[in-house]
Amino acid sequence: MSIKIYNTLTHKKEPLNPIAPGHVKLYICGITSYDYCHIGHARSSLVFDMIVKYLRYRNYQVTFVRNFTDIDDKIINRAQEQNTSSEELANRFIDEFYVDMDYLGLDRPDIEPKATEHIPEMIALIVELIAKNKAYAVEGDVYYAVNSHSSYGKLSGRNIEDMQAGARVDVNKKKNHPMDFALWKSSKPGEPAWDSPWGPGRPGWHIECSAMSKKYLGDTFDIHGGGKDLIFPHHENEIAQSEAANEVPFVNMWVHHGFVTVRNEQTSETEKMSKSLGNFLTIRDLSEIFHPEVLKLFVFSTQYRNPLEYSGQAMQDALSGLTRLYECAYSFENVIINEDTSSPALITEKEAGILSSLEQRFQQAMDNDFNTAQAIGQLFEATRAINKIIRKLPPKQNPADRALLTRSVKTLTKLAQIMGLLNESS
Repeated sequence: MSIKIYNTLTHKKEPLNPIAPGHVKLYICGITSYDYCHIGHARSSLVFDMIVKYLRYRNYQVTFVRNFTDIDDKIINRAQEQNTSSEELANRFIDEFYVDMDYLGLDRPDIEPKATEHIPEMIALIVELIAKNKAYAVEGDVYYAVNSHSSYGKLSGRNIEDMQAGARVDVNKKKNHPMDFALWKSSKPGEPAWDSPWGPGRPGWHIECSAMSKKYLGDTFDIHGGGKDLIFPHHENEIAQSEAANEVPFVNMWVHHGFVTVRNEQTSETEKMSKSLGNFLTIRDLSEIFHPEVLKLFVFSTQYRNPLEYSGQAMQDALSGLTRLYECAYSFENVIINEDTSSPALITEKEAGILSSLEQRFQQAMDNDFNTAQAIGQLFEATRAINKIIRKLPPKQNPADRALLTRSVKTLTKLAQIMGLLNESS
């Protein structure tokens, strides 16, 4: 069975068919490094770490690129507030990000480019867009002309006319069209700047990912991912500028995870966890309360595309579930090995079927758009069967029973570790 992934671009699940057979090229939009990461950022990191681990488990070679946006209005403003440089602030929070990732026990991507280290590539891409009449320079700024891209809006399902109707009245008078977006921003006093054909300035956010993904993965690659909040305008704009410059499809599959939400105590409604709403809990805060695998089980108990509501009770439920998984693994380790061929086999045909088919059922769930919720359900079904068998094991065990239990616990642990669980099981 092939892996099927929900493609935001086509609104349907499609089989994974890498451009280079057996080699998946994956690009993820990373953090803007100006503050500590919250649980929403943790979900993104966990989801794509899981996807990479599962693809490698299924014997795909994976090239995983995740960038750092280390120049941005938010970084500049925060640096000015703290009387420090944008570079120092951005690098500080990249270091803090790594502290959080180490707490979560996540593998590093293969390549982690910083935007500020790829300015020449961004300038070259902008030059190409201007040469093809897809962008225009005005007083040191450069804008992408959305009207020049006939399929603009194909990812988000929006059209230019509707977006223009909803645009604010006080639009930038430099723009030819209200929806045109900045590729290059002319420098302002006290802000970081780089030389360019249009004068000193800095890149716009959207051009950063187009340039870095092109450098490391090529003009067209397999999967681009991020949160649903990036579909528009960020990913929509990436498509427009990349396809205009390279004249080939940008990405084959778009993967977007849902928001982490919290319940507003005053309105009883759920809302996205975000810094702007002030309703967030940082990964650093959480690290003082819970083991990282509790957060992982909480995150993966919901399929990645669905909203994930954070609450103290949900974390307690995850803690209870994690405890059950570890108790199963440790209970088997504590069974004294004392095999006797004369002892009768106690594992029933039904129990043997549950254990023998665990890996197959786990794969079926994960092949269906990385459905970790269903996959975890299979792990718990196997856990219940293993615990039931252990409770009825006699002092002297049938060798076939012992062998099946040994294989099953090893399989359970191996599969759980794809989601970062049972890493402390010996």
